[in-house]
Amino acid sequence: MGLWELFVIAIGLSMDAFAVAICKGLSVMRVRKKHAIVVGLWFGGFQAAMPALGYWLGSHFQKQIESVDHWIAFVLLAIIGLNMIKESREKTEELDSSFGIKSMFPLAIATSIDALAVGITFAFLKVTIAPAVSFIGIITFALSAAGVKIGNVFGAKYKSKAELVGGIVLILMGLKILLEHLGVIA
Repeated sequence: MGLWELFVIAIGLSMDAFAVAICKGLSVMRVRKKHAIVVGLWFGGFQAAMPALGYWLGSHFQKQIESVDHWIAFVLLAIIGLNMIKESREKTEELDSSFGIKSMFPLAIATSIDALAVGITFAFLKVTIAPAVSFIGIITFALSAAGVKIGNVFGAKYKSKAELVGGIVLILMGLKILLEHLGVIA
């Protein structure tokens, strides 16, 4: 997997966190730098940790499912992508203005579950995991920190668009993996 593909996956994965960060920005009257850093650290940290965990799980079961790993990667990415597209169409939930652990921990888990599945996919594709998860974490940190400010300035206008784009990107990456394995594309 090349740097460009990893970048596209990182952007796709970070769209959930970006959308939630926009909501966090909407929830406060005045955004401080601390808000952006807290959100970026929570979301970026979990977006890096979850694919590492997924990679570990995937590498332990790789031998048993090697013959269908490309289908698993495709199905996981398609399900995640379709769920993100569905969420982009749903009504916005009530906003929580807290940046404390009780608020941020469940949000960080919820926005990074898809990264766990991507980590499993990385194990099948034999991706070098340390740089990959670092890259995903950094991209998510930057987009989440920016999302807080964007949400505060522009409102909910971009939340659903971010989820829609992220979903489409993940579906296309899953399709690319499947088509490469089937020999349709090189």
